[in-house]
Amino acid sequence: MDSQFRPWESLTQDAGAWPVRAPADVLVVGAGISGLSTAFGLKRAGLAVQVMDAGAQPGGVIGTQRRDGCLFERGPNSALDTTELIGQLVDQLGLGGEMRLAAAAADKRYVVRGGRLMALPTTPAAFLGTRLFSLPAKLALLREPFVPAAPAQGEESIADFVRRRLGPEFLDYAIDPFVAGIYAGDPETISVQAAFPKLHALEQRWGSLIRGQLFGAAERRRQRETAKNSAKSFSFAGGMQVLTDALAAAVGPVALQTRATRLTRDADGGFTLWAEAQGRPLRYRARALVLATPAYQAAALLRESAADAAAALEAIVYAPVASVASAYVRSAIAHPLDGFGCLVPRKEARRVLGVLFSSSMYAGRAPEGKVLLTTFAGGQRDPALPGLTEHEIAARVQVEHRALLGASQAPLFQNVTRWPRAIPQYTLGHGGRVARAEAAVRQLPGLFFCASWKGGVAVGDCIKSGHLAAEAVAAWLRNPA
Repeated sequence: MDSQFRPWESLTQDAGAWPVRAPADVLVVGAGISGLSTAFGLKRAGLAVQVMDAGAQPGGVIGTQRRDGCLFERGPNSALDTTELIGQLVDQLGLGGEMRLAAAAADKRYVVRGGRLMALPTTPAAFLGTRLFSLPAKLALLREPFVPAAPAQGEESIADFVRRRLGPEFLDYAIDPFVAGIYAGDPETISVQAAFPKLHALEQRWGSLIRGQLFGAAERRRQRETAKNSAKSFSFAGGMQVLTDALAAAVGPVALQTRATRLTRDADGGFTLWAEAQGRPLRYRARALVLATPAYQAAALLRESAADAAAALEAIVYAPVASVASAYVRSAIAHPLDGFGCLVPRKEARRVLGVLFSSSMYAGRAPEGKVLLTTFAGGQRDPALPGLTEHEIAARVQVEHRALLGASQAPLFQNVTRWPRAIPQYTLGHGGRVARAEAAVRQLPGLFFCASWKGGVAVGDCIKSGHLAAEAVAAWLRNPA
């Protein structure tokens, strides 16, 4: 490291009212899974890291709560074990004994059609026998290998991509609910290149999704990655917050309830970040800066120094989502709840995006004789719903439980969490917006981004992005260019 770097020497005389914190090699703004994963990698590389976050606890949207013997999540309920980096991280944190794979029953997933839950087929034989898709839709798959690939340089929505290759029924009853489950988004506006780059790559390389699935398996094994459609879901005995709590403890004290307000670049090449902690002004100094915040928060910090990047980040839309945990007496639910949960296509005109059978997925989520459901509503399909009162949201969810799962009694309790800006939308043009944002990295050497608005929104994607970001920051500090 550069022994000549002395952050305290660059402080101006008129900043006396803003006490400076101890200087660090790297300042990470944002203590969600992306920021914590980045900080953990940097700490293991021997760097002095300071993490700050405006929230009252680390973890971002990840948060686990207990109530009346139930354990439920306010945000992500589980993650997919898609990369060996997850196992490495769990081992490094000493959480191997806490990690739990979802029950075998969770391999079954339902999609609603005609008001009824139908199991999504997972084998060729099940596909041929399912009533989820009509005979014409099944026969349409025979033409998929002969559909020409789209031009490599063009951009296409996931809806147009699926209609072109698989037909409208697969869009309505497979891809639309799938996109709602991941992004709470609209497939008509989500970019296939930005949101599902591997799907786009399959078409470009193999000319067919079916051929790509068959011949791409060996390549995935070489890259030590597991396809998301076959990866196992996992959580922890104490919920997903076990992971973020362990990361926060490992990276050292996280400055919580500390809101970044201004970013400046100093003459010596370092960064000064101006912040407020419960009304108290603070300054942080560091050689490198990682913005691990939602896009709109990063935009606010970059307006002075990288106006175009800030404008691009501000243009990234976030879907609002309400998450509702509902506990029932087991006998009150007619459905066997023998699976991961159910997704609800837009075509069904229901008021929810999907329902997870949380107590079927993991043991210990509800006491004996009771069940726990986690329901998601809103998204780009119904953006006004998360703005309703908690009572109104809970009542709508209860109606859907009666219609879809045969709930015959009121729930024992319902806990509503509203996320006004929950999930970034990788809409058409997203790649260009990300490229404009990353121009700030070249404009301000030592600045790095790691957040769910780039690289994927899933927990596993964020862990991988954090790992890569930590490597990039450490390499830059060793050899600033």
